[in-house]
Amino acid sequence: MKRNTFYILLGIVALLEVVAFWVAVQLARPIVIQVAFILGVLLLYAARRMVEERLEDERTNLITQKAALRTLEVFWVIFFAVSLGSAVLGFSRPLGLRGPPPPDGQVVIRVIQGDPALPHIGWFGIGQMALLGLMILLYVGFRIYYGRKYGGWDSDEE
Repeated sequence: MKRNTFYILLGIVALLEVVAFWVAVQLARPIVIQVAFILGVLLLYAARRMVEERLEDERTNLITQKAALRTLEVFWVIFFAVSLGSAVLGFSRPLGLRGPPPPDGQVVIRVIQGDPALPHIGWFGIGQMALLGLMILLYVGFRIYYGRKYGGWDSDEE
């Protein structure tokens, strides 16, 4: 498989992941996007192994290692700071621990109907996605920095 074919496949998989995410949200079934994401990663991993004209040498490996290490070094500090802020917000309010539900099942009905007084657990997932996006941006930024520093893009054919 040619490298450009792999990038086209990558774009198609990314579009299919967006569709799977939309379907999962419409059906309120997170398993749809979870399974689609894992299958997409496995497909791309298998396809990447079939790329014939891979350009990986010691320099690209060094750039990848340095970018990954710097991303980890910066990200854990930001992640810890965000977690500390979340812990302060969490502990500054009542923890929401409640006793067992009354026998008539009122609490269960409130959770199913989406009581606005209860915390929205979806915000936790959105916060995690924002942090993951930050991690990707950090990696791309460090990858560009080290690519320029060590001349990793001098041999690009396009």
